[in-house]
Order: sequence, then structure tokens, then C-alpha cells
Amino acid sequence: MIEPPPVRSFVILGVDSSGRQFRPSDWADRLCGVMSSFRPAGMTADHLSYSPFVQPSMRDGRRCVMVDARLRDVEPMAYDFLRKFARDNDLLVEEGVAPGPDHPVQEKA
Repeated sequence: MIEPPPVRSFVILGVDSSGRQFRPSDWADRLCGVMSSFRPAGMTADHLSYSPFVQPSMRDGRRCVMVDARLRDVEPMAYDFLRKFARDNDLLVEEGVAPGPDHPVQEKA
């Protein structure tokens, strides 16, 4: 039996394997908007805001999406969707990258 890959934080970079920038230019904001309802238990938003687990950012002057591994605990299908989105669009992914100082990551083995 093949074991599933470990659950890890990752960053979806806005560039594909051939080095081309991913379009449309607001792809990261759109993707994070779709994921905005996935939040830690008890956390609500009084206004439109991104999930603390899926945040748009910049890396080397390009848009990217930072995904916190804790999303998998809240909604495994959302975590898997983001993995598949990157794969299906041939986007580069950096594994094990923390989303930022405001949202520390606890990696799972």
C-alpha cells in the first residue's frame, strides 16, 4: 500500500515549471477568496477577510499563495484541492515553508 505524502505547509508560486508567470494576475487573491471560509474552530470574521490558513503573498516579485498545514485539520478536501490546483496548473511549489510570523506553523511528520 502506498502511503500518502506527509501533511506540510507549502507555498504555491505564481510561475509554472517552464518559468512562465501564471495568469490572471489576480489568481492568488481569487484562490484565497475561495478558501476564506476555512478558519480555526470558533474564529469568525466580521467582514470579508482571508483565512489565516490560506494567504496571498509575494515571492521574488510574483504573486503566491501560502498554505498552512493546519488547514488539513479543519478541511482535508480544501487542503487537497490546493495541492491539486498547483499540480493541475503545473505551478511550482515550495514545501515546508511557514506562512508567516503571525501564523506559526506546526509541521506534521
